Amino acid sequence: MRRLIFGGVLCTWFTLVLAGSAQAQAGTAQVPPGPAQVQAGPARAQSPFAWWKSEQFRKDLGLTREQCARIDKVFEAAVPRLRQSKQELDREEADLSRLIEANAGEAQVSRQLDKVEAIRGNLNKMRTLMLLHQRELLSAEQRVKFKTLHEQWERDRRANSRARDNGDHQQQN
Repeated sequence: MRRLIFGGVLCTWFTLVLAGSAQAQAGTAQVPPGPAQVQAGPARAQSPFAWWKSEQFRKDLGLTREQCARIDKVFEAAVPRLRQSKQELDREEADLSRLIEANAGEAQVSRQLDKVEAIRGNLNKMRTLMLLHQRELLSAEQRVKFKTLHEQWERDRRANSRARDNGDHQQQN
């Protein structure tokens, strides 16, 4: 159960990393509130979604400089391949959508779908291995603290999402 929860934490974090990477490439990178800002308030990490670079997060987890450097090394080594795979996935999904909209036959759509899902599976595998390697650099105590910080971030994110949804709903009425 613990693995599943931590896996969920890291999946959420990674999704944010990819979104931040795309924004950074476009020159509009902003760091939205994430696990690193749970107790840090408006303090921002040095780079998008790099929670291990947030002074407050390092303090809350008790990360050493060496741990931060090693986590960053794992991240920097994986991100180029992840970005490339994500771009490939986006292209193949767009092709799949075009096939569906063009009323292509089931066999052709099925072949493209197999291609999309194979790429998605590979992307998930690369991401999970990156997260595993980062996780291995944390002590058991740090993993527990990370889980607590992430759970608080999730609660805050859901509350903010509900507030936005309620605001949108009220504006429509």
